[in-house]
Amino acid sequence: MSIIDQSGTFNLGDHKVRRLGYGAMQLAGPGVFGPPRDHDAALAVLREAVASGVNHIDTSDFYGPHITNQIIREALHPYRDDLVIVTKVGARRGTDGSWIPAFSRDELTEAVQDNLRNLGLDVLDVVNLRIMFDVHGPAEGSIEEPLTVLADLQRRGLVRHVGLSNATSGQIAEGRGITEIVCVQNQYNLAHRNDDRLIDDLARQGTAYVPFFPLGGFTPLQSSTLSNVAARLSATPMQVALAWLLRRAPNILLIPGTASLSHLRENLAAAGLALPDDAVEELNHMADVAA
Repeated sequence: MSIIDQSGTFNLGDHKVRRLGYGAMQLAGPGVFGPPRDHDAALAVLREAVASGVNHIDTSDFYGPHITNQIIREALHPYRDDLVIVTKVGARRGTDGSWIPAFSRDELTEAVQDNLRNLGLDVLDVVNLRIMFDVHGPAEGSIEEPLTVLADLQRRGLVRHVGLSNATSGQIAEGRGITEIVCVQNQYNLAHRNDDRLIDDLARQGTAYVPFFPLGGFTPLQSSTLSNVAARLSATPMQVALAWLLRRAPNILLIPGTASLSHLRENLAAAGLALPDDAVEELNHMADVAA
């Protein structure tokens, strides 16, 4: 058994994936815009991730734009049969790198076609609708029109499964009236725990929850509690943060991203880190301190 097998598995659509995956966002340039600083290193990270047992990769054609999907194709195509590539639509990039909502039928259809072309696929395993009513977090608003477009593309055989990103509980309920929702991708980590109740509800329903920014995102997690627990366990703070998420709920699928081989290996090693109960109790209070 490889170390990543210790993370366990959970269903993502009609595939069973390992709970420790990989997020490709950091393979693009600064600000998730333009080419990477080191193209060869980006290829090496992807190849080592899959060789190490990762079979869930998260991406989007608006990373770059187009850059990360093109790198994934160059590194990994033809893909292993067990590899699930999850992408997202609902936004586009301005020439200045800004993030712009892209919810119209034409924009969503074009985005799906772009993902297919740049990944070299005939059908996308999972497509998340990135809800853009507020780029900084979930905000209420009907998603009927854009999700109906994705459901139509699903019926046409271009998309196997549909998920939601940056979603509220109300939008998830609305979405389920249109098509099956196989995963929800929201911001969540040790210090940002607004979705605690939602995670538990989704776990009872057998739906995957995929936290983005599991290590804090553009501002990495920093806490004396986290550092102290890591020191006691001879681990890094980021390994502890990932191990806590794996223990938090069985439906959590992790997609930590990096453009560094050393950081990739550090992240994957978190699958083998067992947190004692007293450490979990300390870490559980980090959100109270952050608030």
